[in-house]
Amino acid sequence: MQGIIIATLVLAIVGILVGIMLVFVGKKFYVEVDEREAQIRECLPGNNCGACGFAGCDALAAEIAAGNAEVNACPVGGAPVADKIGEIMGVSAEAMEKKVAFVRCKGTCDVTHNQGNFIGIRDCASAVNAGLPVTECTYGCLGFGSCVKACPEDAIHVLDGVAWVNRARCIGCGLCAKACPRGLIELVPENKHVSVQCSNKDKGPTVKKICSAGCIGCSLCVRQCEFDAIHVENNIAQVNYDNCTQCGKCVAKCPAKVITEPQLQ
Repeated sequence: MQGIIIATLVLAIVGILVGIMLVFVGKKFYVEVDEREAQIRECLPGNNCGACGFAGCDALAAEIAAGNAEVNACPVGGAPVADKIGEIMGVSAEAMEKKVAFVRCKGTCDVTHNQGNFIGIRDCASAVNAGLPVTECTYGCLGFGSCVKACPEDAIHVLDGVAWVNRARCIGCGLCAKACPRGLIELVPENKHVSVQCSNKDKGPTVKKICSAGCIGCSLCVRQCEFDAIHVENNIAQVNYDNCTQCGKCVAKCPAKVITEPQLQ
């Protein structure tokens, strides 16, 4: 009986000591949590896409609460989310400009030619690393769909050999752009509807030999633009979205019809 009492006392003393130790450790290593961080996290859409430049919504919420990121840093949430977070942080907010993905290639199967049929490799990065000449255009879309696999919203698909973006589903996360080894996908302002659907930097005669839909760098678009919104650089037209008024004159004048309105893709 005495042994049981001693054992019970020992366990009780050990329990008390452990409890005291846990309280001490808890106070010693306590990290104060900003309540605003949890509130901000509730406002964020939860896509965890990384379009804001941080590792998901949790990381962004922490950075906004700490003052290291703007309250409008989430391009997916847009104005509604920016306004809510602005209220939490006590500042006014203007939403970041919403952007969507655009594929700078129009080289479908009917305007360019494959150089061979490949079995087994269904990944764009692997094809580029292996040096496989999938199409005659070394700048164009490979069509293996690495961008499709990267998209969390099923907003991009390969049709007729070229990636195509469903702008209505695109959240502008940029994961497809990161997945494209040829850098064909870029994020463009959602409210701008003029883009050059080509990435070939070769001179015009070379481009025409391999793709009838490629930019030939003729500069007719430049001469049509009254707002200094388009220039030819490295043999290819480039749009300055800050200056573009979407008048459509460059679209109408382009002989290759490679300057397009992406909402129609």
